[in-house]
Amino acid sequence: MQMTKIDHGSRNCMRVSELLGRIGDRWTLPVVVTLNGGPLRFNAIRRAITGISQQMLTRTLRALERDGMVSRTVHPSVPPQVEYALTPLGLSLAEEAARLGRWMQTHLAEIDGHRAAFDNRTAN
Repeated sequence: MQMTKIDHGSRNCMRVSELLGRIGDRWTLPVVVTLNGGPLRFNAIRRAITGISQQMLTRTLRALERDGMVSRTVHPSVPPQVEYALTPLGLSLAEEAARLGRWMQTHLAEIDGHRAAFDNRTAN
């Protein structure tokens, strides 16, 4: 497969780098994977993701909503119920995350072997 030459100084490259950083942060993919099972309310998402604070979940959901990957639906009730769901764009991210996860699982033992060999060569 031929790789496309990338102009690393271009505006698009900087935007891609920024988005990769956000998607690769600690909480974005766990939220996306959790919502891949279907719409959930805030507290259900929070219970499903060990260690995430209310503030970080709020920030992550807002960023995903801003990027068009999550929709937020307020149901008229007392108290109001808010439900979060992946949009088609968010579902496509979940598919790619699952594909990357499968690649990692397939190659985990190989990577561990390379790390051990490297560590043995460089240990002094």
